[in-house]
Amino acid sequence: QEHLVESGGGLVQAGDSLTLSCVDSVRALSDSDIGMAWFRQAPGKDRVFIAGISSRSKTHYVDSVKGRFTISRDGAKNTMYLQMNNLKPEDTAVYFCAADDKNPEIIHTYSMGYDYWGQGTLVTVSS
Repeated sequence: QEHLVESGGGLVQAGDSLTLSCVDSVRALSDSDIGMAWFRQAPGKDRVFIAGISSRSKTHYVDSVKGRFTISRDGAKNTMYLQMNNLKPEDTAVYFCAADDKNPEIIHTYSMGYDYWGQGTLVTVSS
């Protein structure tokens, strides 16, 4: 279900940086510990996991973004961030944030592990 809102996407050149944010604007998840993650869906491709952060602040990244992207969270603001550095054309995608309040201590790398989603924010990286 859609409960989250992403922002920060845009059109950039290769090598540029962007920071995406994801918020629960009505604090619907504030009563529970949550795990959160970022997924992305490139044109013509399936939605895939790229980074996650557990309720204990453990993080996990796929190899394609490791060392370039950093996931973080601000619990007081119910906000999650994805700092993206050295962007590449292959990073072009719609980026989605997701949240899990059922098993938040585990970072799930599949879409069905998350019950709450945003509608996505588009990142386009030109060469």
